[in-house]
Amino acid sequence: MSSKVPAVESLVGDHKKLGLSEDDLKRMYRYMTLSRLLDERMMRLQRQGRIGFFGTASGEEAAVVGSGAVLRADDWVFPALRQGAAALMLGMPLEIFIAQCIGNSLDVAKGRQMPVHYSYKPVNFVSWSSCISTQLPHAVGMAYAAKLKGDPVFAMAYMGDGGTSEGDFHVALNFAGVYKSPVVFFCQNNQWAISVPIDQQTASESIAIKASGYGFEGVRIDGNDIFQVYEATKAAADKALAGDGPTLIEAVTYRMGSHSSSDDPTRYRPEGEMESWQVKDPIVRLRHYMEGKKLWDETAQEALMKDLNDEVSEAIKIAEAAPPLASESLFTDVYANPPVQLQKQAKAHLDSLK
Repeated sequence: MSSKVPAVESLVGDHKKLGLSEDDLKRMYRYMTLSRLLDERMMRLQRQGRIGFFGTASGEEAAVVGSGAVLRADDWVFPALRQGAAALMLGMPLEIFIAQCIGNSLDVAKGRQMPVHYSYKPVNFVSWSSCISTQLPHAVGMAYAAKLKGDPVFAMAYMGDGGTSEGDFHVALNFAGVYKSPVVFFCQNNQWAISVPIDQQTASESIAIKASGYGFEGVRIDGNDIFQVYEATKAAADKALAGDGPTLIEAVTYRMGSHSSSDDPTRYRPEGEMESWQVKDPIVRLRHYMEGKKLWDETAQEALMKDLNDEVSEAIKIAEAAPPLASESLFTDVYANPPVQLQKQAKAHLDSLK
């Protein structure tokens, strides 16, 4: 990633007025930069055949990290494709993050979930499904259960703009509105649902306005401005925790890369569109702000990039060194007390390997 800082739009606001310290800023910047670096490194691994699939978050780092910074240890996260950095912020080890895309014995899902479909139970990060928006009713159900039990937590439910066209979006928002579930619906409107542009996704003037039909607030923000993201998400989380119900946040951002490693955006994206968004690059905007406050400089940037590259290289080394899963795990995770028929199948399988 280049260290040169081009012309860029300024962030709106001041970190101190948002209650953010200098360390908070640097932590956000670190995870945004790590996310971009991981995109580059993981896409290279995919092209080399060392992993099978990857979906990047390049261009959307402020949306992920700014909202992730609001999450506390006991809150629950129901992600979509591009929220891996939030899992890392909460404490998911980097080598486990990478192993999930390999599917070996270090993968907590044991290779039984698609790559980039992270889950990590210690930080309440729940695996999503490639069936779009199925995580939204799950988030609402968890949030409603927390309300019934009196647990002081909320659910963060992520989605893309394409997810708002699914029936599960309606089901989730309708239930959350009626029962005032403590949930924050966070839509990363990155302008493209694979090859479908936002103007063909909805006739509404925004995605945020859809919340009014379900009886609660919708907020539209600049998703590339980490201050706006943090402020809106913090307000929505506080409202949910106070018992005042859900909020739908539409973070307007842009997917700089392909939808996934299986996609070629040059086949559908208008020429010059990405360039028009580069002045809003969320990482460059935060760096520009910190440099203006004398909190960052080229020396700090070089040191950070070296640290992150070393960290990622070591995590890749650890993840790739893990052995494949034992084939008998196909049988041992099905029942606590395996029925006779399954025991026979397991024995036949193991005998065939011999």
